[in-house]
Amino acid sequence: MPAPSSRLTTLRNAFLTGLALLAPLAVTFFVFAWLVDAIGGRFRPFFFFAVPETLREHSSLSVVWDVLATLLVLSLITLFGYVSRYVLGRFFGQLTERFIQNIPGVSAVYSTVKQIVGTFSAQNRNLFSKVVLIEFPRRGTWSLGFLTNRTQGEPQYRTAQEVWTVFVPTTPNPTSGFLIMLPKEDIVELEMSVGDGMKMIISGGAVVPPWPSTAVGPEQASSVPSELGAAPRA
Repeated sequence: MPAPSSRLTTLRNAFLTGLALLAPLAVTFFVFAWLVDAIGGRFRPFFFFAVPETLREHSSLSVVWDVLATLLVLSLITLFGYVSRYVLGRFFGQLTERFIQNIPGVSAVYSTVKQIVGTFSAQNRNLFSKVVLIEFPRRGTWSLGFLTNRTQGEPQYRTAQEVWTVFVPTTPNPTSGFLIMLPKEDIVELEMSVGDGMKMIISGGAVVPPWPSTAVGPEQASSVPSELGAAPRA
């Protein structure tokens, strides 16, 4: 038969466990009840003025009106925050931008950074489907670029070749660059991501992504053409 002290310990542990489980529910209930009473009770006449007073003040329906009034107040606060974020925020943002652009020296730096961010935003990065290597500006000199299109209509017809479009950005300001159309056999597709390619270009080559990448195993990396190191030719 268990000792009395053991039974007391078991009962105490059971009580503390039940208290720990019920405490969050109790606190939530009291907070919600306070909100309904403080908000719904005060704003009920403003929202339900068209409801007959006998129904609005009925004891069995007062809680329902308070809950509805509370939900309406919370919805209006959320709507106000949404409007402030996307309307007022945009207005003050444009006002601040115009002020910065009127400051000599600062405006040039701000415009450059904004161009870089805009060029490589998530929306524009989707234009770059792959990081590639091309021999540019002369044979034997390799430049990093982004493949933007594999079909070119009239250029392919005029050159009688399958030419792909590559954008070669300048370093360290990649907002300008060269648009080059090359035969696909002159383009070396790389495994690095577009994000890693951007980092490499903006850093002037100081940031180089590791190789081999996780998508290519060591066995595949060891079989690449020797003239390009670890860069496989398409």
